[in-house]
Amino acid sequence: MKILIIIPGLINGCYMLIDGIYVILKGKYIGPEKPGPWANLFYKLDIDVFKLGPLFIIFGLGWLAFILSAWTNQSWAWMLGLIISLLTVWYLPVGTLLSLIVFVVLLFYRQKLGL
Repeated sequence: MKILIIIPGLINGCYMLIDGIYVILKGKYIGPEKPGPWANLFYKLDIDVFKLGPLFIIFGLGWLAFILSAWTNQSWAWMLGLIISLLTVWYLPVGTLLSLIVFVVLLFYRQKLGL
């Protein structure tokens, strides 16, 4: 059952961490020149999405901390998973899907996960 949170969390965490480092170093995100649909949310708030590298790094590390805590059955893993999945639900489209999968599994299968 933990595989349902480990794999999506690992994908989200690694990608956000790598993308955050990449945008700081290269001034653009991995992939096309124009960021994905998630960027439209920030454009509406007049935020330069190319300055969000540190935020991506923090969220990526948050996901990885959650994965490690869930893997090692830490008492705080469940709450961290809920928080990090809700905080990254804006990362459209794939990040949203992965975040929602983790959130739903954490909510409905907490006992089976042992968290």
